Amino acid sequence: MKKLLRRGLPALALSVMPLLATAVPAHAVDGQKAFTSSLTVSAARETASLFDGIDRLRAAAESRDGYVRTAFKHWNAGRLPDDGCNTRAEVILEEAVEQPEVAAPGCKLTGGRWFSPYDDTWVTAASGLDVDHLVPLAESWDSGASAWTAKRREAYANDRDTPTSLIAVTAKSNRAKADKDPAEWLPPTATYHCAYVTGWVETKLRWNLAADDREREALLGLAEDCPGATVSYETAP
Repeated sequence: MKKLLRRGLPALALSVMPLLATAVPAHAVDGQKAFTSSLTVSAARETASLFDGIDRLRAAAESRDGYVRTAFKHWNAGRLPDDGCNTRAEVILEEAVEQPEVAAPGCKLTGGRWFSPYDDTWVTAASGLDVDHLVPLAESWDSGASAWTAKRREAYANDRDTPTSLIAVTAKSNRAKADKDPAEWLPPTATYHCAYVTGWVETKLRWNLAADDREREALLGLAEDCPGATVSYETAP
């Protein structure tokens, strides 16, 4: 497996289709910057090198006992409950390179264009997208969410307060990933690896989720290819 991150994030060399005049989303061009640049630094926000961030992860064995996907209510009504667009639709709209038309009721999306950084692919229909939990629901259960209240699991599954938690990608790449951690799966686009691992660590730190020995070893190895990379996160309420 190719290694991923450490104290420096190489610029992501993504090819933009010549026929597309609009810019690729920031998270697709430079994932590390996208995860941090849009956030206001506050006293509650923690910043550290990627290696230090990995060291901050709680070490614990994982257990899938009792997991059911329905333990995480998603998608909920989103930030604007009365607009008909649930959290999934909100993420898709926010990440559109070319905005689709939105029809009520039901927040039906027509047209639009998106870029999936996992597999360096352009998508021209919202139906071709999945909204991925960067740290999958099953993985979060294994590493701490099994002890949470239902309300907290819902908050995790619909977290729009940080750009690391949810991302619109091709359905194909999301389903290939399934519930795998970075020891088992990485995005096919190698230039996105550093951004992916950085986001993984940030999400786990934000929600105080643990990492087992195999996962931690993989993260540390991947970090070697990301000199200068940093994590920036704010603990979830």
